Amino acid sequence: MSVQPLAYRMRPRTIEEVIGQEHLVGKGKMIERMVRAKRLSSMILYGPPGVGKTSIASAIAGSTNYAFRTLNAVTHQKKDLQIVAEEAKMSGKVILLLDEVHRLDKAKQDFLLPYLENGMITLIGATTSNPYHAINPAIRSRCQIFECKPLSPDDILQALKRALENEEKGLGKLALEVNDEALDHLAYAANGDARSALNALELAALSTEESKDGLIHITTEIAEECIQKKSFQHDRDGDAHYDVLSAFQKSIRGSDVNAALHYLARLIEAEDLPSISRRMLVIAYEDIGLANPQAGPRALAAVQTAEKIGFPEARIPLAAAVIELALSPKSNSAITAIDTALSDIHSGKIGEVPLHLKDAHYQGAKALGRGIDYLYPHNYENAWVNQQYLPDLLKDSHYYTPKATGKFEQALSQVYEKIEKNKKNLKA
Repeated sequence: MSVQPLAYRMRPRTIEEVIGQEHLVGKGKMIERMVRAKRLSSMILYGPPGVGKTSIASAIAGSTNYAFRTLNAVTHQKKDLQIVAEEAKMSGKVILLLDEVHRLDKAKQDFLLPYLENGMITLIGATTSNPYHAINPAIRSRCQIFECKPLSPDDILQALKRALENEEKGLGKLALEVNDEALDHLAYAANGDARSALNALELAALSTEESKDGLIHITTEIAEECIQKKSFQHDRDGDAHYDVLSAFQKSIRGSDVNAALHYLARLIEAEDLPSISRRMLVIAYEDIGLANPQAGPRALAAVQTAEKIGFPEARIPLAAAVIELALSPKSNSAITAIDTALSDIHSGKIGEVPLHLKDAHYQGAKALGRGIDYLYPHNYENAWVNQQYLPDLLKDSHYYTPKATGKFEQALSQVYEKIEKNKKNLKA
């Protein structure tokens, strides 16, 4: 058995072997088109750990037959970049995967930039940080930026089965029998991280003794131990997990604090902190929204605290936040407003930006009539002036419908109604 981890050995060799990230590598999508046309440009792939950033980079290299090198922006020095640059000079092009690209210091960056400019090095930067905030603009402006999304349980299940069947790189030569529930548990407990699931599967295979029947039996209990998360009794389609998450949100939405705490406890027992955190933050803005605007920041603070202290203590800030969310007044006016606006966009109702609102900060803009008749609201009482902001096609559209919930949205509602009344009076 190779000393390299299973997740490393199972990395795809071509774009077609990449699991997940269909929005990037699927047929006709951007990276697939770049590879097919052999017109690669430097890129930054960002997203959570284990979602396939390095896999996509190695698949690109395998699909194009270019030399492929991997460096880390933190641990490797400028001299390592110089070696890659010399290879690029000899071969004409090198694909460089640079992990933790957001940590690239100025000296390494200054050395790398000319090679990105002339195309001798195609950079594939990988980072878990948001590149729009964490990466130097000089590097960012020379790269396409692609988001890698968390893998679905089905994606991870596919990766696990592929590893079990593959005799060359995977576990196919071992006499393994893995029950379906154990596979499901690894797929769900990994929370979108294929690396975690694959390495847990390998640990289970290598640490379990052969039974009298000559097989290595991997049970749910063994899977739990190897991924260090308790089983949550998933059914084959994962419905049980999503049923509890759904009931959790609906209980909070329905202001049933006892039911909300019950479903929270079930999620805590499964130690599924990522799912709890994501659902709580969604609830704070989707279901409570403007009725209690501080619920969102406080839910975020509770989630961050829970992540820092871990279980079992994490249950305390989570419970406090869930109680507040359940007992807060509820308003879905924000999500309803933006979804209505998006519906117009999707149906083609866009229209031209009114001329007086267009950017007038460049030479010749005034001659085109841009910004000439714009009325500066701060020059008027209550910073409101009667001028059209929506395109002509949508000038009478209304997206926001206030609700009389908490004091905050009631105040917003009064302002909104006053403005709408002023508009009607001026029209009359």
